[in-house]
Amino acid sequence: MIKYFGNVLLTFLMFGVFAFLHSFLASNNVKSKIIKKSGNFIAFYRLLYVIFSLISFWIVFTFAPHSDFFIYDLPHPFDLLILVPQFLSLFGLLWCLKYFSVKEFLGINQIQRWKSGNYNINENDEQLTLRIEGPYKYSRHPVYFFSILFLIFRPEMDLFYAGLLICIISYFYIGTFYEERKLVQKFGERYINYQKNTPRIFPLKRDVNK
Repeated sequence: MIKYFGNVLLTFLMFGVFAFLHSFLASNNVKSKIIKKSGNFIAFYRLLYVIFSLISFWIVFTFAPHSDFFIYDLPHPFDLLILVPQFLSLFGLLWCLKYFSVKEFLGINQIQRWKSGNYNINENDEQLTLRIEGPYKYSRHPVYFFSILFLIFRPEMDLFYAGLLICIISYFYIGTFYEERKLVQKFGERYINYQKNTPRIFPLKRDVNK
């Protein structure tokens, strides 16, 4: 059991480093300093940030100690039934894609605006948009909600995956506070009212004021 505890602890530590770097590089302070040095070349920052995030997460997933200890392994037919909510969560994610720009999220739009000479340096690295339609009527962060459902519902769960899942869900929740701070600064009272009437992640009314 000491070995398993050590493996989980090391996974938490590695993910913690990833989460710190991910949040640090996403901060407005870092972006403001880059703007002072590079000006409109901040338009390339978002794409580089996404690439760095993918590589650093891959490093954590690949090199964190994987465990041979299984928490559960569902027998047939439950191993198939549990895939139903996972499959539905994919439709939820596709639903979310209709209400925000994937190209803006990846940083492609920013580079296109820079090439055409229309990049606004005051955007930092993205154009923030207040979305309250579709899934955003029920959750302020529906992408996180459906991602959590997709990650939770699986036919087997080992100790490594469970530890990583705890890290990801925790980071999603903590990250919403930093994201929403920017949105309040950008949209003011409109977003504050949205916060009051819409749950943070899980579409439950009791979560609205948390």
